[in-house]
Amino acid sequence: MDVLVLIDKLDDLVHNAKAVPLTDQVRLDREEIYEILDQMRATIPEEIKQARWIVKERQEMLAEAKRECDRIIQEAREQAIREASQTEIVKLAERQAEDVVDEARRSARETRLEMEDWADSILSTLEVNLDKFLGAVKRGRERLHERSQETVVAGVGPSEPMEPEDVDRFA
Repeated sequence: MDVLVLIDKLDDLVHNAKAVPLTDQVRLDREEIYEILDQMRATIPEEIKQARWIVKERQEMLAEAKRECDRIIQEAREQAIREASQTEIVKLAERQAEDVVDEARRSARETRLEMEDWADSILSTLEVNLDKFLGAVKRGRERLHERSQETVVAGVGPSEPMEPEDVDRFA
């Protein structure tokens, strides 16, 4: 039985007790009071046990909640560190990638300029050689034309074919 119910019973018993004439005192049934007190003695330890158990359970729940809270906070910190580390790694990788791309562009530009210079040099040499060959061809044609004119003036027949050493003289 609940202690509060027993206290209410005791209160009703005193409240409804018959007054002793000409005094402030009331008449109570001793056996009834002892019975209620015995019930209270039996009930109170059980309720105290339950209250202690509830307090203990509450403390265990709070301790478990605190452990769980600490674990979650620790995991969050570790995750934040990992993410910060990952972010730094990503930033570093991006910077390195940009450096590699910049170096590749610089190298490609240098290579292209070197190749253009080389091609220009080859074309310049070719131009000089072609100018020499063209000059030799012009001189050869002029000499051929001069011989042809001399032959026509002298009345000699068609000119003889040129020898290889004659070709070298025109160059």
